Amino acid sequence: MKIAVAGATGRAGRHVVDVLEDRGHDVVPMARSTGVDVITGDGLAEALAGAECIVDLSTGPSPDEEAATEFFTTATRNLQERGREAGVQRMVVVSIVGIDRFTSGYNAAKLAQERAVEAGPIPARILRATQFHEFVGQLVDWGRQGDVAYVPRMRTQPVAARTVGVALADLAVDPDAVPGPVLEIAGPREESMVEVARLLTAERGDPVRIEGVTWDDLYEAGAALPGPEATLAGPTFEEWLAAQVRSSR
Repeated sequence: MKIAVAGATGRAGRHVVDVLEDRGHDVVPMARSTGVDVITGDGLAEALAGAECIVDLSTGPSPDEEAATEFFTTATRNLQERGREAGVQRMVVVSIVGIDRFTSGYNAAKLAQERAVEAGPIPARILRATQFHEFVGQLVDWGRQGDVAYVPRMRTQPVAARTVGVALADLAVDPDAVPGPVLEIAGPREESMVEVARLLTAERGDPVRIEGVTWDDLYEAGAALPGPEATLAGPTFEEWLAAQVRSSR
């Protein structure tokens, strides 16, 4: 099966490509580095020619709501229109758990993307994921100010990017995966973002002190946690971190 993957060089996108290629599928990685731009449309028609499915993990450079909304809706429109012209039969799109509980910011931009996907001509299935294990280190770096790093107080159930990549690959090759309700995937247990950040820096030997800050009361109330029907899949953050340490030795 020929499958086009938008955002193929990102955290989860590269895993989708690896999994699908390991299973013997004809995978077209789509990213600016491969000559395909989902915003300008450059290279898109050629990349989608003959593809049966699009997996969309594309993401823009800005977390600003207006800029992110423009990116996601434009990318979705281009993928849907060029995909329809190429005869693409279905799409699989990654999103974020809990975005429908927020009314602004990046979450609102992702919700606008979901609505654009559902309104398009190609049947699509949406998989919402919780925060990736890999995202914790990025949060620490974003919040670093001298010897302190400010990390959001957030109840979360983080999941490995590889785990999400496998789930997306499964949906991509399943002709019965669309249409259907929005799906959710999360890690196996609830965690405190502040505490997993402390685990990460301790394992790295990073002396930075982690302090919790409020981003939004909804995060502290559990708005980023999955619903009861979510698929829960390991590894836990501690298991993932231990594997990262082993692989770096």
